[in-house]
Amino acid sequence: MKDLGPSKKILGMQITRDKHRGILQLSQAEYINRVLQRFNMGDTKPVSTPLASHFHLSKDQSPQTKEERDLMAKVPYASAIGSLMYAMVCTRPDIGHAVGVVSRFMSNPGKAHWEAVKWILRYLQGTTGKFLYFGKGELKVQGYVDADFGGEVDHRRSTTGYIFTVGNTAVSWMSQLQKIVTLSTTEAEYVAVTEASKEMIWLQGLLTELGFKQEKNVLHSDSQSAIQLAKNSAFHSRTKHIGLRYHFIRSLLEDEVLILEKIQGSKNPADMLTKTVAIDKLKLCSTSVGLQEYQDRKDLLHRSRCEDRLKSVFKWEIVKKMGTNHFLVKNKGCLT
Repeated sequence: MKDLGPSKKILGMQITRDKHRGILQLSQAEYINRVLQRFNMGDTKPVSTPLASHFHLSKDQSPQTKEERDLMAKVPYASAIGSLMYAMVCTRPDIGHAVGVVSRFMSNPGKAHWEAVKWILRYLQGTTGKFLYFGKGELKVQGYVDADFGGEVDHRRSTTGYIFTVGNTAVSWMSQLQKIVTLSTTEAEYVAVTEASKEMIWLQGLLTELGFKQEKNVLHSDSQSAIQLAKNSAFHSRTKHIGLRYHFIRSLLEDEVLILEKIQGSKNPADMLTKTVAIDKLKLCSTSVGLQEYQDRKDLLHRSRCEDRLKSVFKWEIVKKMGTNHFLVKNKGCLT
């Protein structure tokens, strides 16, 4: 067996390290570029959001005639959804909601659904350089959860979205339709909190197994009414129809397995996983979970390029001055 050194790429993800600064970055720029070329979207005009507000997708937009079905049969809809889903699962939580919406129509997609898929590809075309930034910090799980009440057009089901961070960077996220039709915003948020709490328990167990014990991790929700409902186990006529499985959060709070806290809706990063958000809100949600823009890593990439160039072309030496490494060459090269 041969040691090839630290991995730089795995399953389409580029890994960038800087041990001196305690930085690790995950990016899928090359993979996304290949996807864009495969679907002839590499030269399209970029857009600023994963899904625009004018998209109101439903089953009514599916093909109704044989001609329409034959036309859509030539469209690589399922292949595009699979490619987008892989990017979303690995490093791009910002497209979680959009991919979840378009994936509902894989069995019978229409022209409007395909337009939405191309919109997501146009968004990726302008944001290929986004990456997950892992820095030094406390290895403690924090969670954020939100729900969009009755957002689905066909069955009026609500959407659950949650995202968990370790060291202020996203490690787990989900955007999914709820399995039941809820009767109020409070009920939708309550169901979402329960689903998110199950993921938090799993993450607590995983980190504890790795030697990082987790206690009283915080789960943030922007619904004060759902928080009060979870903390108050008294019987109420308005909640008696809620399934027993969704009251699981109450036992977790009583046993102090986790803490449920209020967060302002404007600061909740899980918002981007439940609904279409404005450009500023999308940037806030992304940066708050460690999803950074390409220009923010120019300094590190410049340093890495200098090191590679100096190692392969010139003879160089490291001179320590004022606690900073200066890479020098006699003829030409980089100075950082």
